[in-house]
Amino acid sequence: MERLFTIIRQLRARGVAILFVDHRMEEVFEIADRVSVLRDGRHVITAPINELNPAEAIRHMVGRRLETLFPKEQATIGEIALEVRGLTRRGVFSNASFQVRRGEILGLAGLVGAGRTEIARVLFGIDRADAGEVLVAGKHAEIKSPKDAMRLGIVYVPEDRHAQGLVLDFSIAANVSLPIVERLSRLLVVDRVQERQIATDYSKQLQVRSTGVEQVASGLSGGNQQKVVLAKWLATKPTVLLLDEPTQGVDIGAKAEVHRIISQLAGQGMAIVLISSELLEVLGMADRIVVLHEGRVAAEFARDDATQERVMAAATGHIEA
Repeated sequence: MERLFTIIRQLRARGVAILFVDHRMEEVFEIADRVSVLRDGRHVITAPINELNPAEAIRHMVGRRLETLFPKEQATIGEIALEVRGLTRRGVFSNASFQVRRGEILGLAGLVGAGRTEIARVLFGIDRADAGEVLVAGKHAEIKSPKDAMRLGIVYVPEDRHAQGLVLDFSIAANVSLPIVERLSRLLVVDRVQERQIATDYSKQLQVRSTGVEQVASGLSGGNQQKVVLAKWLATKPTVLLLDEPTQGVDIGAKAEVHRIISQLAGQGMAIVLISSELLEVLGMADRIVVLHEGRVAAEFARDDATQERVMAAATGHIEA
């Protein structure tokens, strides 16, 4: 990004007019001279960058004040839902141990390549561990496939919703029913009425903005696509939700909505593992944070003890658990 900004500044110095379209506030405020905000296809405001701050820009973008980007609700922390003991996948991560309780949001932090996504893939049965043990509700669990994980109440929202989370040419209803299609079928025929009803119920619960559950997923915004991925897995009635970069590529308003959903699910007693490269997201949403460094657990912090500096120190290998 710095290389791009260097080129933009060189072009600006030569008198070139530049239109820079982005929803990442830090980039807009670093490079722009003026900022225009659009909402729902309409112009809201144009102002010099020095007359607007990020909080005001966000308010104009979403049409309401955001008290916080991380609407964390109170949740009752219950019994251990998922425990990992010495989990190892050779060459990827080693001796990973942690637990997450019902009603708790556990953040997995670390640099790219630290092993966070790879651990989630093993827990969902996409990849196999070489050593270690997984316990679900205190009982040893054999997870050899996603079907095994789903049977145990574990679901996984991947970081690439387009390639792994959705069938973009399918409708909302068809996407939501994918993991429960056997439950909705009789003699190999899917009950479309029930399928639409389930999709409608979750669309309302998650506030999916669409023309209806027959709308094709490719026609939705990034934030609404992510809500459909969440709806798909919530339809399986899980107890453990693995979230990998759940707000990647969505605008700030949609981020706040996804955070609200995550917080509500924790409040309903779901155990949530939140993987995010955005440190502020982890700090803002997690009850505890496990930090990985080069495939190993480097540190663990309670919410009140975690700071950007401490988490980054652990992620870069400067402190050990």
